[in-house]
Amino acid sequence: MSNKNMDYNTPDWNKMNDGLVPAIIQDARTKNVLMLGYMNAEALSKTTESGKVTFFSRSKNRLWTKGEESGNFLNLVSIKNDCDDDSLLISVNPVGPTCHKGTDTCWAEYNNSNFGFFSELENTIEERRTTADDSQSYVASLFKKGINKIAQKVGEEAVETVIEAMDTNDELFLYESADLLFHYLMLLQAKGFTLKDIEAELMKRKK
Repeated sequence: MSNKNMDYNTPDWNKMNDGLVPAIIQDARTKNVLMLGYMNAEALSKTTESGKVTFFSRSKNRLWTKGEESGNFLNLVSIKNDCDDDSLLISVNPVGPTCHKGTDTCWAEYNNSNFGFFSELENTIEERRTTADDSQSYVASLFKKGINKIAQKVGEEAVETVIEAMDTNDELFLYESADLLFHYLMLLQAKGFTLKDIEAELMKRKK
């Protein structure tokens, strides 16, 4: 195969019911699962040759390239086998919504980037900024003081992080780094941005 990301084993077709292997479709960037389909050997071959994910439709009893009617193709990035060679994880760049009902995924979820605990922290900051009593919430009180004060705190935490980086106390360095990131997330929100905007900016720089 010419594509260096197509380094996968041939599925163990003897394990498959009706010669069909389950294919889990995952967004290459967000890592969200978009849908589950089934492939036979011909569909898998066409997928790798065309670069567009093709399934075997059990209802239509024929090959079916996702997006052949809607234009919402799944552009192939890579294929991986599971440990038993009886299912595939297919990484894609989706064009438009994946589900035929018009949603991003077949579980009616938004296909947004998720940064784990950092996304949770962003949501907590937003909640306290908009609903918490500034006399009881540090976040709310800092937002009440305005963007200049938030920016000042980021500067202070950045200096403290640099100072600790030049020392040998790793515990203090991590402590100040966490403070810096926490206040930076507040500054982003004060400016009307989130980590997704930073991700988009960095992606534009990718070469």
